[in-house]
Amino acid sequence: MALNLDECYEHVLGLVSQAGEIIASRNSGEKAVVEKSSNIDLLTETDQQVERLLMDGILAKYADHKFIGEEETSAGKKAELTDAPTWIIDPVDGTMNFVHSFPHSCVSIALLVNKVAEIAIIYNPVLNQKFTARRGQGAFMNGTQIRVSGETRLEHALVTTEFGTSRDEERTAIVLENIGKLVRVVHGIRSLGSAALNMAMVALGGADFNYEAGIHAWDIAAGDLLVREAGGVCLDPAGGPLDLMSRRVLCASSQELADKVVPLLTQYYPQPRD
Repeated sequence: MALNLDECYEHVLGLVSQAGEIIASRNSGEKAVVEKSSNIDLLTETDQQVERLLMDGILAKYADHKFIGEEETSAGKKAELTDAPTWIIDPVDGTMNFVHSFPHSCVSIALLVNKVAEIAIIYNPVLNQKFTARRGQGAFMNGTQIRVSGETRLEHALVTTEFGTSRDEERTAIVLENIGKLVRVVHGIRSLGSAALNMAMVALGGADFNYEAGIHAWDIAAGDLLVREAGGVCLDPAGGPLDLMSRRVLCASSQELADKVVPLLTQYYPQPRD
């Protein structure tokens, strides 16, 4: 039986709204925090509760669906993308922000069928920003259609990026090198502390390109569809096609702008679990 994507979207939108209520209600409170790979790679009870809410809610209606989720992957489950309907979930993207009550954290969730993105939702409940996209149907924030800026000039571009959750010396040196290169030629650089929200800003037209290496599929899967449905492009930072499992992304308001960014970047290729 074919999957009814309209019903699927409405069902998951309701679950995401419930998840958002949990995050918003706890944003300003004190959190119990567990360090994962380092003191900047954090996990809270809310991350786990939200992921469980989303997964249980989806499985109750779609028992054969698969998942790639941040918290279950960090607990040791291998992240593998197949042709089966697969939900890629980051329950709280921007956990560091959430721990500090900085109001830029979100639920990020995408559905891929036959490895093609069909549904994307990025929801920052603290600032009431709900970004949604369906393949072929455009991108929206709070129900209003959004578009990328269309900027093509590097010198007029506002950039988003992150330092990431690893302080590996090689990676950190490349991160700083790229920031040093770009800050000399772009309008400005911003960092919201959430890969998904950085990409959402490109879709919204508030930023003109976003790049990062060291992220995971759950950080970018929803943002990828959102940016493309808003008229932008998503690719590998070296210029090739985007591979959601590669831990690398570049999205931009135009292919022309992306083509100017690619030769500027010093490339970094993360290991699967660095």
